[in-house]
Amino acid sequence: MKASHFFLCLFSMSSWLNLMLTAGTRIFHFGPCSISMSVSEIRSGFTAIKANIQARDPIRTLSILSHPRSLHKVKSSERCCVTHQLFNFYVDKVFKHCKTEDSYVNRKISSIANSFLSVKRKLGQCHEQNKCTCGQESTEKIQQVLVNYEGLDVTSAAIKSLGELDILLDWLEKSP
Repeated sequence: MKASHFFLCLFSMSSWLNLMLTAGTRIFHFGPCSISMSVSEIRSGFTAIKANIQARDPIRTLSILSHPRSLHKVKSSERCCVTHQLFNFYVDKVFKHCKTEDSYVNRKISSIANSFLSVKRKLGQCHEQNKCTCGQESTEKIQQVLVNYEGLDVTSAAIKSLGELDILLDWLEKSP
């Protein structure tokens, strides 16, 4: 009887581990801060609506995240701070203003926003424990993103930022 409980427990653990691996959950290290997140889940939700969102972007000549100096060459010691600020930016500014008349797109946006909220909370804990150092470089990079965002009306800026989510996800996945 004990052997059957052991095998049931072993099977349950291996199923859970397999589920975690297939869900794409990965540990990201941002300096001394480590968090788990499923970039593949976020990317999957974004891919489902990307064409729709990008078609709504009226300004193709400007970028919120791709501006030179925005996310390029962030020191590893400041990646936590920049990541924390970017997740705050998306939760506090972008997702609040991304509503469409398409309920499917809105559900996907809501799902992505919930994932971001979860990561934001984890990064917030690191920040509260002083594991995220915010220096001049991270402050300047976030300021550049905000300047780009605030140069547009709220709805256009939110749609553009959401349409550039793949830039952020690529940057996260390239993290050392």
